[in-house]
Amino acid sequence: MPDFTRLEPHVIEEIVRICEEMLREFREAKEITSQLSNPQGFGDFDSAQQLAAGYRRKAAGTPESARERVEQFIDALTQLRDAFAAGGEAFLDTESDWARQLAATDPDSGAGNGHQSAQ
Repeated sequence: MPDFTRLEPHVIEEIVRICEEMLREFREAKEITSQLSNPQGFGDFDSAQQLAAGYRRKAAGTPESARERVEQFIDALTQLRDAFAAGGEAFLDTESDWARQLAATDPDSGAGNGHQSAQ
Protein backbone atom coordinates (compact mmCIF):
# COMPACT_ATOMS: atom_id res chain seq x y z
CA MET A 1 0.00 0.00 0.00
CA PRO A 2 1.41 3.43 -0.92
CA ASP A 3 2.58 5.74 1.83
CA PHE A 4 0.72 8.83 0.59
CA THR A 5 -2.74 10.28 0.39
CA ARG A 6 -4.19 11.69 -2.80
CA LEU A 7 -6.55 14.62 -2.53
CA GLU A 8 -8.79 15.90 -5.28
CA PRO A 9 -7.76 19.29 -6.66
CA HIS A 10 -10.92 21.03 -5.37
CA VAL A 11 -10.19 19.71 -1.86
CA ILE A 12 -6.65 21.04 -2.02
CA GLU A 13 -7.93 24.42 -3.23
CA GLU A 14 -10.41 24.58 -0.33
CA ILE A 15 -7.71 23.69 2.22
CA VAL A 16 -5.38 26.35 0.80
CA ARG A 17 -8.25 28.89 0.91
CA ILE A 18 -8.94 28.05 4.56
CA CYS A 19 -5.25 28.35 5.39
CA GLU A 20 -5.11 31.76 3.70
CA GLU A 21 -8.09 32.97 5.73
CA MET A 22 -6.53 31.70 8.96
CA LEU A 23 -3.22 33.35 8.07
CA ARG A 24 -5.01 36.65 7.45
CA GLU A 25 -6.60 36.44 10.90
CA PHE A 26 -3.31 35.50 12.58
CA ARG A 27 -1.57 38.43 10.88
CA GLU A 28 -4.28 40.76 12.20
CA ALA A 29 -3.77 39.24 15.66
CA LYS A 30 -0.04 39.85 15.34
CA GLU A 31 -0.72 43.55 14.72
CA ILE A 32 -2.89 43.66 17.83
CA THR A 33 -0.13 42.07 19.92
CA SER A 34 2.17 44.99 19.09
CA GLN A 35 -0.22 47.23 21.03
CA LEU A 36 0.02 44.99 24.09
CA SER A 37 3.65 45.96 24.70
CA ASN A 38 2.66 49.41 25.93
CA PRO A 39 0.24 48.95 28.84
CA GLN A 40 -1.00 52.24 30.26
CA GLY A 41 -3.17 53.41 33.11
CA PHE A 42 -1.60 51.38 35.92
CA GLY A 43 -0.57 54.41 37.94
CA ASP A 44 2.69 55.45 39.58
CA PHE A 45 2.92 53.07 42.52
CA ASP A 46 5.78 50.57 42.41
CA SER A 47 3.34 47.65 42.49
CA ALA A 48 1.42 49.15 39.55
CA GLN A 49 4.63 49.55 37.55
CA GLN A 50 5.58 45.94 38.33
CA LEU A 51 2.18 44.81 37.10
CA ALA A 52 2.62 46.80 33.88
CA ALA A 53 6.07 45.25 33.40
CA GLY A 54 4.53 41.78 33.77
CA TYR A 55 2.01 42.58 31.05
CA ARG A 56 4.81 43.81 28.78
CA ARG A 57 6.65 40.48 29.25
CA LYS A 58 3.52 38.54 28.42
CA ALA A 59 3.02 40.65 25.29
CA ALA A 60 6.40 40.16 23.57
CA GLY A 61 10.01 39.17 24.01
CA THR A 62 9.85 35.58 25.27
CA PRO A 63 9.03 32.33 23.45
CA GLU A 64 5.80 32.10 25.47
CA SER A 65 4.65 35.69 24.89
CA ALA A 66 1.57 36.53 22.83
CA ARG A 67 3.44 37.96 19.85
CA GLU A 68 5.85 35.03 19.58
CA ARG A 69 3.03 32.47 19.92
CA VAL A 70 1.13 34.12 17.08
CA GLU A 71 4.31 34.12 14.97
CA GLN A 72 4.79 30.41 15.71
CA PHE A 73 1.24 29.69 14.50
CA ILE A 74 1.83 31.76 11.36
CA ASP A 75 5.04 29.85 10.57
CA ALA A 76 3.43 26.42 11.08
CA LEU A 77 0.29 27.32 9.13
CA THR A 78 2.36 28.79 6.28
CA GLN A 79 4.24 25.49 5.98
CA LEU A 80 0.98 23.57 5.97
CA ARG A 81 -0.55 25.86 3.33
CA ASP A 82 2.55 25.58 1.16
CA ALA A 83 2.54 21.80 1.44
CA PHE A 84 -1.06 21.62 0.24
CA ALA A 85 -0.51 24.29 -2.42
CA ALA A 86 2.23 22.08 -3.85
CA GLY A 87 -0.49 19.57 -4.68
CA GLY A 88 -0.81 17.96 -1.30
CA GLU A 89 2.02 15.57 -2.04
CA ALA A 90 4.39 17.45 0.23
CA PHE A 91 1.89 17.22 3.09
CA LEU A 92 3.15 13.91 4.45
CA ASP A 93 6.75 15.04 4.17
CA THR A 94 6.09 18.14 6.26
CA GLU A 95 3.31 16.79 8.47
CA SER A 96 5.51 15.88 11.39
CA ASP A 97 7.37 19.20 11.25
CA TRP A 98 4.31 21.48 11.28
CA ALA A 99 2.48 19.22 13.74
CA ARG A 100 5.49 19.41 16.06
CA GLN A 101 5.55 23.22 15.72
CA LEU A 102 1.84 23.49 16.50
CA ALA A 103 2.22 21.16 19.47
CA ALA A 104 5.12 23.27 20.74
CA THR A 105 2.87 26.35 20.82
CA ASP A 106 0.51 24.60 23.27
CA PRO A 107 1.96 25.04 26.76
CA ASP A 108 -0.27 22.24 28.10
CA SER A 109 0.85 19.65 25.54
CA GLY A 110 4.27 19.08 27.08
CA ALA A 111 5.82 19.18 23.61
CA GLY A 112 9.10 21.00 23.38
CA ASN A 113 9.64 21.13 27.11
CA GLY A 114 10.01 17.45 27.91
CA HIS A 115 7.16 17.22 30.41
CA GLN A 116 3.42 17.45 30.73
CA SER A 117 1.89 20.31 32.69
CA ALA A 118 -0.14 19.41 35.75
CA GLN A 119 -3.50 21.11 36.03
